[in-house]
Amino acid sequence: MNTAWLVALAPGLLLAAAALAFRDRALRPRRAPRAVETAAVLAFACVALAAVALVGAGSVTFGPSLAGLGLTLRVDVVTITLLLLVTFIGWVVLRYSATYLDGEPRQGPFLGWMSATLAAVMLLVSAGDLLMLLLAWVATSLTLHRLLLFYPQRRAARRAARKKWLVARAGDVALGLAAVLLWLATGTGEITAIGSAADASGPMVILAAGLLALAAVLKSAQFPTHGWLTEVMEAPTPVSALLHAGVVNAGGVLLIRFADVMLAAPGVLAVLAMVGGFTALAGGLVMLTQSAVKTSLAWSTIAQMGFMMFQCGLGLFALALLHIVAHSLYKAHAFLGAGGAVEQVAANRRPGPVAVPSGRAVLRSFLLALAIYAVIGLLFGVESKSPQAIALGAILIFGVAYLIAQGLADAAPWALTRRTVLASGAAAVSYFALQTGTEWLVAGTLPATPPPGPLEWALIVLALVSFGTVAVAQALFPLWAGHPAAAGLRVHLVNGLYANAVFDRLIGGWSHAFHDRQGGLPHDR
Repeated sequence: MNTAWLVALAPGLLLAAAALAFRDRALRPRRAPRAVETAAVLAFACVALAAVALVGAGSVTFGPSLAGLGLTLRVDVVTITLLLLVTFIGWVVLRYSATYLDGEPRQGPFLGWMSATLAAVMLLVSAGDLLMLLLAWVATSLTLHRLLLFYPQRRAARRAARKKWLVARAGDVALGLAAVLLWLATGTGEITAIGSAADASGPMVILAAGLLALAAVLKSAQFPTHGWLTEVMEAPTPVSALLHAGVVNAGGVLLIRFADVMLAAPGVLAVLAMVGGFTALAGGLVMLTQSAVKTSLAWSTIAQMGFMMFQCGLGLFALALLHIVAHSLYKAHAFLGAGGAVEQVAANRRPGPVAVPSGRAVLRSFLLALAIYAVIGLLFGVESKSPQAIALGAILIFGVAYLIAQGLADAAPWALTRRTVLASGAAAVSYFALQTGTEWLVAGTLPATPPPGPLEWALIVLALVSFGTVAVAQALFPLWAGHPAAAGLRVHLVNGLYANAVFDRLIGGWSHAFHDRQGGLPHDR
């Protein structure tokens, strides 16, 4: 069996298991949990075999096609990487669901919708043409909608699902219009052919790039349309894990797939970088003020999705792919282990006084972190790296500098200082090593980061100043936490800068009227 059919078989197995699970409506179904877990394991095995076969067979697009449009799949390094991620996380989540939902009514249909969602995501990341991409994009949203309404009697769950439905439909329209424009501009629906023709196309491709960016922003919960992601916690924990570790990454996957098209529109990338950068900063700050674990994790996802959009806006598509993999694995573990983590923290003794770094210690920590980063960068051949990648690494090191500041505080023991300095070095080594490995892996599949022009340099400087200022302010927060302005800022951050409340007001009247006309939520029956 060749690479192409192995990739096609993987989602087919999950769809077959979903069909079986939908029919198993017993209070404690026996066949459904075994069927979906077995299908997930076999799907992962198929993708693993396809990864081995890809080495010899090379990239390929296959499937029926007519007049430039069809239901084709693309098998390349990006596809296999994402499929390995989706099938592995899917297996873990499905296995967890069998125990988590034991004894719940409608466990079988829940596992069926979970399997169908995973199959839709797999088709999305492996889509080879516009039609397949659009169908999988919409299917992912509709199947997820059913999972979000697993407890339809919960008012909060219905409100969040309605908001997600509205945002998702706007994203569907944006992607549909972009697909039409790209087909008209290039005369083909094959994604690789569209990328090859993007540079030679005109304003229509630039407009399509803007619509692709809009669809990605809506899909990946960017500010100010992010509120639905913080409100879907009424769904079962496995749904949160699947959403935050998989489905919400679809915006980044879309931009990576159309990297050549996006590079043909530098203005669109600049806007994307600014929206993503602001979302990352705002989400990271709001996350620190949330008391509920799952809400804090939701804001963490918003911040991480913003940083992923920021990477794409700078043309760092290979690093955005790496970010998707790393964040998905971390977030799946974080959600599935959230309950145990809360119990463990509650059982621990409260720590003693925490060393508060002085302003001078904070300054030394940032200088030391950047010095370590520069030395390790030279060892990895920093002259061969793009300025965008170097700046991104510096932003990541700002986060490590906050830890070093704790180690350089006057009351900090030497052991803590040593560990924080070693952590900074390990972070820098990991960044350059993973970056180098990822760029080598996707060479020839994703375009290289172009040299920055004046606009890109302005964005780089703005990002360094913005992220650096926030990192310094965070490190110095214990020194000015008692100021009335700090208390006021905390109130605003706890409420998410009120963007979600404004969004609720804008859509509230229309969405409730729509709800009343339909007699319930769309797809709720």
